[in-house]
Amino acid sequence: MQTAVRNGVSGIVGQCGGALSCATCHVFLASGDFPPQGEDEDEMLDCAATEREDNSRLSRQLVLAEGQEVRVTIPEAQL
Repeated sequence: MQTAVRNGVSGIVGQCGGALSCATCHVFLASGDFPPQGEDEDEMLDCAATEREDNSRLSRQLVLAEGQEVRVTIPEAQL
């Protein structure tokens, strides 16, 4: 989320600054190896503007390692 916001990626607002209180960084993962959702993230995805899917994540909760590639799709409701 922070990288997307810093680089002007449209559709990822991050209104709460990553405090798990707004779900405006909801994305659909197309790839990437990440730990499963935590309980707080799971609950917040129920509040997202777009219906959650099996590959839904809050981009703020994805910790990237150097050189790690991740592909996401932003829900149309956020564009």
